[in-house]
Amino acid sequence: MSEKPVTGTIGWFDLTVDDADGVRDFYQEVVGWSASPLSMGDYNDYVMATPDGTPVSGVCHARGGNAGLPAQWLMYVNVDDIEASRAAVERLGGALITSVKHAEGHGSYCVIRDPAGAVIALFQPE
Repeated sequence: MSEKPVTGTIGWFDLTVDDADGVRDFYQEVVGWSASPLSMGDYNDYVMATPDGTPVSGVCHARGGNAGLPAQWLMYVNVDDIEASRAAVERLGGALITSVKHAEGHGSYCVIRDPAGAVIALFQPE
């Protein structure tokens, strides 16, 4: 059984772009990552891994739940209580970019904008 991630630590990075296939190929060539397809129904996003197979990030199409996200690396920070964190975002002058969503078998997340305009994701692991 794996340990629960430490609150406040960075748990993952995703890049959402219009051309995930092209960007997948770019990072495979530039940094040596390999790509494993992750089915999103009618298309694949990609889990990118180091040469030894360690997963490090995702490269995602700007479709479905990712439609409308800016083309930038999105950092996911682990939180204890996604609803409490979501409420604090709004109370402290930030904004929700997405509603809280559930990733079956992984946890819940939402994408937020802080008061300075920077975008980040909050993630509550299962």
